[in-house]
Amino acid sequence: MTYTFGLDTFGDRNSDAGGTPLSHAQTIRNVVEEGVFAEQAGLDFFGIGEHHTDYFPMPAGDVVLAAMAARTGKIRLGSAVTVLSSDDPVRVFQRYSTLDAVSGGRAEVILGRGSSIESFPLFGYDLADYEELFDEKATLFAELLKGGPVTWEGKTRAPLLHQDVVPHLESGPFPAWIGVGGNPQSVIRAARLGFGLALAIIGGPPARFAAYSELFRRALEKFGQPPRPVLVHSPGHVAATDEQAKAEFWPRWRETIALVAEERGFAIPTEASFDRETGPDGALYVGSPETVARKIAANMQTLEAGRFDLKYGLPGLTHEQLMTNIELYGQRVVPRVRELLG
Repeated sequence: MTYTFGLDTFGDRNSDAGGTPLSHAQTIRNVVEEGVFAEQAGLDFFGIGEHHTDYFPMPAGDVVLAAMAARTGKIRLGSAVTVLSSDDPVRVFQRYSTLDAVSGGRAEVILGRGSSIESFPLFGYDLADYEELFDEKATLFAELLKGGPVTWEGKTRAPLLHQDVVPHLESGPFPAWIGVGGNPQSVIRAARLGFGLALAIIGGPPARFAAYSELFRRALEKFGQPPRPVLVHSPGHVAATDEQAKAEFWPRWRETIALVAEERGFAIPTEASFDRETGPDGALYVGSPETVARKIAANMQTLEAGRFDLKYGLPGLTHEQLMTNIELYGQRVVPRVRELLG
């Protein structure tokens, strides 16, 4: 198996060294610098997740990715995720096919139903239509990726009749994935529509997701689809030592989860729960390069995944801490994971 490694960010709002939050604009400029540096650190992918909040001010990740594309030459660039349920599939396709053109064929997209739901009231969608919106829009997106005039009809947008959608893809479909946080139907949908499977694991033992990897393979066979890749997306933070990484990450993790707990149904983390999640059987990859590398390698094998994307950063961390994280992840963690995986 060929292994690849990426970084994901939600545009987490940075603070300065004294703890004062930076502006949204400066945070976005910092993300551009981090994406450019990720290529220099040897990483394969840089992804931006769509959010619409004060602490995740990243509503137009494709624009930021285009800025990175102009300053990079190899790293793949994509969403992590795009909330397709509250967007239009044609416009999403056009934005990422444009990114594909600008970057010389380096675009990809991870589509999500929307575990963060702030975009629904913002764009006038009803949460009661959550499942239908995503299923119809993902089906249309799969048709758009095939190229050629598109004919489609559903309930969630106007129909298309032999519609030419531009820009045309220069070298065939770009990679597309469906992000799954624990819904078996989403796994089956990814297989049915011919997308890759992106496992978003943010809590609990990652090993429990092995059943989803197996379900995905069986569903691909059932639908007559060729083998498709599996990637793992999980939060983490790398510093020189385990103690330093935890000291930097823990207070920011506690604050961030407290902000989203009511909306997402999360429990407020305790130091004991944080220790479990950063341990060998938890979902957080926080520690020294050796600690994080061993955990990534073990879980990639357990989940039979070909790619691991580290969701780095939290509101309140500094740009300098994030750049150190990127450097250690790209230059020390990833080479060690490759060594452990043989």
